[in-house]
Amino acid sequence: MAKDDRSGLDAPLGRGASRQKPQSRDRFGRFTEWVARAMGTPVFLLMLTLFCALWMVYTVVAEQNGWWRFDSAALGFTALTLILSLQASYAAPLILLAQNRQDDRDRVQIEQDRQRAERNLADTEYLAREIVALRMALEERNAQAVTRDVLRHELRALLADLDDEPPAEAAGETRTGPITRPRRPRA
Repeated sequence: MAKDDRSGLDAPLGRGASRQKPQSRDRFGRFTEWVARAMGTPVFLLMLTLFCALWMVYTVVAEQNGWWRFDSAALGFTALTLILSLQASYAAPLILLAQNRQDDRDRVQIEQDRQRAERNLADTEYLAREIVALRMALEERNAQAVTRDVLRHELRALLADLDDEPPAEAAGETRTGPITRPRRPRA
């Protein structure tokens, strides 16, 4: 068995090897889009105009010189008219097929955009609720915040209460010396 014959899943791929991509089933759709894109360009219109002009010039010159000709200017360029009609009869359905494919892609894109917008809205609403909760928590915290003046007042009240306490001997304890408290400089 040759190396190229082992295309099944039972053989691992080498480091640089890759599996062949399956051929697209939508070749005709891509072809219609290519035709629609090509027909909508100024280059196509210019080339079609040049083709028609060359056709008419050759037909007139061929009639005058007796060359081989495939159309007649006297009959109003019948073959050219048929060729252009045939081109138009195929162009219209190909353009419609390409438009239908584009509509399908647009529909999918719109659905994806809608889903993305819904996720963004949900995320934005969640973040807004979180911000409001944080603001409320900060306001509550700020309302409970102790300022220096309030803290000083409370500490002075506690010191005054400590000064009013009875001595430790009255409570059954023995003291070895006087209770002194460190003095803080006033701010």
